[in-house]
Amino acid sequence: MSQSPDLPDLAAIHAAAQRIAAVVERTPVIRSDTLDALSGARLFFKCEHLQKTGAFKARGASNAVFGLCPEEAARGVATHSSGNHGAALAWAARLRGIPAHVVVPSNANRAKRANIERYGARIVLCEPTLAARESTLAAVLAETGASAVPPYDDARVIAGQGTAALELVEDTGGLDDLVTPVGGGGLLAGAAIAAHGLDAAIRVYGAEPLGADDAARSLAAGERLPQTDPRTMADGLRTSLGVLNFAVLQREVRGVITVTEAQIATATRLLWEICKQVVEPSSAVVLAAVLAQPERFAGRRVGLVLSGGNVDLESPLPWTEHPA
Repeated sequence: MSQSPDLPDLAAIHAAAQRIAAVVERTPVIRSDTLDALSGARLFFKCEHLQKTGAFKARGASNAVFGLCPEEAARGVATHSSGNHGAALAWAARLRGIPAHVVVPSNANRAKRANIERYGARIVLCEPTLAARESTLAAVLAETGASAVPPYDDARVIAGQGTAALELVEDTGGLDDLVTPVGGGGLLAGAAIAAHGLDAAIRVYGAEPLGADDAARSLAAGERLPQTDPRTMADGLRTSLGVLNFAVLQREVRGVITVTEAQIATATRLLWEICKQVVEPSSAVVLAAVLAQPERFAGRRVGLVLSGGNVDLESPLPWTEHPA
């Protein structure tokens, strides 16, 4: 499959890395002998939960915001988001001194909504459906003249997210495999482009909940199938796979591994208790995927992107509701 002109390449990801270097964190990579022994692989965790705004989304949002010309920027930016992208866009807009408008579904995670408010965005509530999010955003764009910055289906955002994988491969000295969560697909698409731009031999996988498995179903069917009724604690992964991202996944990704709620809960607890890292269940799906299929990763150097850490601490802990 040839490269689409709408998709970023490795050069675009390097350009994004330069554009955002002054505002994002080069997050650490951690290891755990205990989890290595448990998985049978050498695991390298990229700690994007320690990123600005608490998630990798700061990368794509800042690449889009700081790539706007002055005239576009002055009109502000807008998006729809259940949380992490909205907070990231609000943060990036505040850094550039421009308005941000975020359409938020009424059932959004409380902690993530608070993050959006903390960074000064105007929140516009809508019903918790994709159609409502898109129609409300269209109304906001018409009202304000702001530039739309989609949460995942956008070349600027994909390039920005890919910088996490760029750093991970560089900081580890090379990987055999790379695993990221997949919701809308911006992180996985950007990571795959970055990884294969550096080393075509790296096997790239997505990880997603069985209760929100549209990426796995789409790849199996050979066509993009929308998310219908996602049911998972991994709230950051409930959205439908993007059009641009699906094109990348078809070309660059070895497969998408699905995991149960109990497996996600167990992996979340392991990361909290063993690695002392407070991550979202959406982050923990990558460890859950490796533990679910140890034969696939045995003896290999595996990079895992911990995508975010915006946990609602007033909600029940995942493992109390979904015991292993």
